[in-house]
Amino acid sequence: YVPPQVRKSQEILDDKKREELGRLKKMVNGLINRLSEPNLPSISGQMEDLYMANSRKDMNETLTDILMNACVTAVAMPSRLMMEHVLLVSILHHNVGVEVGAHFLEAVVKKFDEICKSDAEGKECENLLALIAHLYNFHVVHSLLIFDILKQLVSAFTEKEIELILFLLKNVGFSLRKDDALALKELITEAQRKANTAEKKFQDQTRVRFMLETMLALRNNDMRKIPGYDPEPVERLRKLQRTLVRSSGKETQLRVSLESLLSADQVGRWWIVGSSWSGAPMINDTNKKTQQKLHIGKVSSKIMELARKQRMNTDIRRSIFCVLMTSEDFLDAFEKLLG
Repeated sequence: YVPPQVRKSQEILDDKKREELGRLKKMVNGLINRLSEPNLPSISGQMEDLYMANSRKDMNETLTDILMNACVTAVAMPSRLMMEHVLLVSILHHNVGVEVGAHFLEAVVKKFDEICKSDAEGKECENLLALIAHLYNFHVVHSLLIFDILKQLVSAFTEKEIELILFLLKNVGFSLRKDDALALKELITEAQRKANTAEKKFQDQTRVRFMLETMLALRNNDMRKIPGYDPEPVERLRKLQRTLVRSSGKETQLRVSLESLLSADQVGRWWIVGSSWSGAPMINDTNKKTQQKLHIGKVSSKIMELARKQRMNTDIRRSIFCVLMTSEDFLDAFEKLLG
């Protein structure tokens, strides 16, 4: 039962919160609508100020929603617009905190997985894949995730997947080769094997042949063989990124796998320091109980009295205190604590 006066105050708080979130959404939307390469420095600065003035959770959710609505549409989005939006995320990821990029990345990957499985007719899949590719280009995420996605696409190997593989390789292929040439070589071998076994499945073999030629061109570092490949826009924005980022890109890259991102709600988010965990406990209760009984009962009442005086008010604290007080040296204490 919630008394009427408490209920009323909660409703007032909820209304106030909704109003604040609406105002925040309007401000972020205004900044995103004006986003372009020349004004990126001022807009990223204003976004950082908003992060300082509001809760990180509200800002992450608002920014992710607005960017997803702007970039994930049924028609193919211009590559330049995608890059500028992801570059803003990257700058905030490096300057504000890794949870900014992590929140956006998780939302994008989950949406990509959901839409790819739903057989949607539009270009949402390509748009989401472009966002993931540019998150890798601008050092938000490690190549591990890109290879995971490519492996998943190669294992499915339908016409839709072949188009997505080509799209991804065109955007990040040469960066992947530089980061992990061996993994790329293994992927090419797997794709060749799949192409040989699926020859009868496809009416038109030209796209499969083109995909294999693209992969071989990547392996041989031959940029001329990939039509429409232009690294210049990404390079120019990377230069701009270096002037705006206050920390080095490599140490804030999220080395997270596709499986970890998709099962984040069940197993937690280890890649975000201090992220809250509200699911099932990691250690079951029986283990916890046996750990709490550690060395209790084997020590004298004098030590237990000392523990009480020192306000060791839980079983685990008393256990550790007793171990430290009764150990011969640090190695003995270490062994007992492990036991």
